[in-house]
Formats: sequence, C-alpha cells, structure tokens
Amino acid sequence: MSELPPAQIPIEVLAAAIDPWLQHMTWRRDYVTWRERRLYQEHHQGERIAQISHYAGSFVGKELLDLGAGMGGFAVAAALGGAHVHVSEYNHPYCEIIRLRADRYGLDVPVLNGAGEHLPYADGIFDMVVCWDVIEHVQVPSAMLDEIYRVLKPGGLLFLTAINRRAWVDPHYHIRGLNWLPRSLAEWSITWRGRSKDSSQFTDMQQLSEMHYYDFPAFCQLALAHGFSTRDMNEDALLVGNFVSKKPSRIKIRSFLRAVGLERFAYRIQRAWYTGMFELALRKEGA
Repeated sequence: MSELPPAQIPIEVLAAAIDPWLQHMTWRRDYVTWRERRLYQEHHQGERIAQISHYAGSFVGKELLDLGAGMGGFAVAAALGGAHVHVSEYNHPYCEIIRLRADRYGLDVPVLNGAGEHLPYADGIFDMVVCWDVIEHVQVPSAMLDEIYRVLKPGGLLFLTAINRRAWVDPHYHIRGLNWLPRSLAEWSITWRGRSKDSSQFTDMQQLSEMHYYDFPAFCQLALAHGFSTRDMNEDALLVGNFVSKKPSRIKIRSFLRAVGLERFAYRIQRAWYTGMFELALRKEGA
C-alpha cells in the first residue's frame, strides 16, 4: 500500500476501545504482535487490496460494501485507496471501533449495525462486496448470499472467505485435527485446552457446532444455487506463478511440483484435506 496519511486521533484512544475484545486470546504465543496488527489493521491490507484489484481493477470511485467489517481495517484501507465504502457490522461495539478508526484519518465511512441476512441497501448499488470471516458465523448463509446478490450490480463481485470443514488447524481455535473429530468431542477438546471463548466480551458467542464450515465443492454448489460463479483466488495466483508460500520448505516443494507438472494437483489435494480457509472471488451471474 502507499504511505498512509497521518492519523488525527492518538492510537491510545483506539487501543482503549479494542483491548477488551482481545482478552480471550491472550493464550496466543504471538499475542503482542497479533494485538499490534489489530491496532494498525489498515497498515496490513496490501495483500488483500492487490488480490482484489486483480479482479476488480482500481478501487478509485468504486462502490464497496464491507459486510461484517470486524474492526474496520480493510474498510479504512479501501476508503484511503479511493473507494466509496459502506460498512455493515453485526457487533455494535465494533461499529464504534470502525468509526473511530475512520475518524483517525478524517474519513466519512457510513457504518450500519445489522445482520448479513437483512441488508438495508437498494438493489444493484455496489460494484463489489467483501465478506471476510463472516459466512461461518451468520445464522442463514443462503439468506446472506441472496442479499449480497440483490445489492450487487450486474456482474458485480463478491470477495469472501469460507472455512474448510476438513481444515487441519482450525482457524478459530488453532487446534490441530479439531475438524476431523465429531463436533461434541471437538468442543470438549476446546474447553480442555483452555481455548473456549466463554469469557470473552461476545454475547453472541457460537459453539463450533453452530458455525458453518464447507468443503470446496459444497461451497461452490451453494454459491451457484444463489447466482454466483466461484474462483479460488489462490489457485488463480498459482496458475500465473504469483502464489508464494511463506514457509521456505514449502517453496522448495512447490518448485519441484511445478517442475514435474503436479503443482495444481497437489494444491487441490491440500485444499481438500488441509487448507484452513478458502479465499474466493464470486461473480454475480444471470443478471
């Protein structure tokens, strides 16, 4: 990302609003650096911005809805990049954090407190919707997809993450093999390991069995049933040589697989049985 403008509100003000929402994660070994990234989320969106720009082009002038914006890091980064950003966020205190983060840069980012299944926007007004770490938490994923389809322009894009039902390391609880256990046993394991979020600030905290995880074909079928074609953004990056592993050992393995023509096959095996999260680009079709 380009250099950000100077913040107009001290970071300590934002930290006071954010810190109560991080206390249930103090077990993380990297808690200090993880917290730092939460405070300065808008500084760490370069990869996401580039990823989306590959499909959507420049953000300048685009009408963008950040659905389930969390603490607002992406929303603020997109607004700084020239998009006309609207935010819908279910957690009311998060809405205040988003406003505060936007205020630090003098940005006008409208923030609504609401659920993804009921979007208070007119039909066909957004060029793109981003929906990071949301679909696993909503009550009715199919209703949310219908609403996103409605508010997108013809040919509009939805950028979305979905949790792999067979993820080896669960993205929420960071426990290996959790998703290969029956849900009742998995939830016992979460409590036994001290990873339960019962002590957090979230009044709507879900059990693992209440969340919506998918295997890749199942999610593609769900998306198609609601009018979307689906692209795996990481697979697309792989095909043009832009998907780079962050672990040196995997870079060597991937180079070997590419040399023998098995890189895509190996990626799909990993996606089916190991990958924690799918990063997807969906296009509104049939409009």
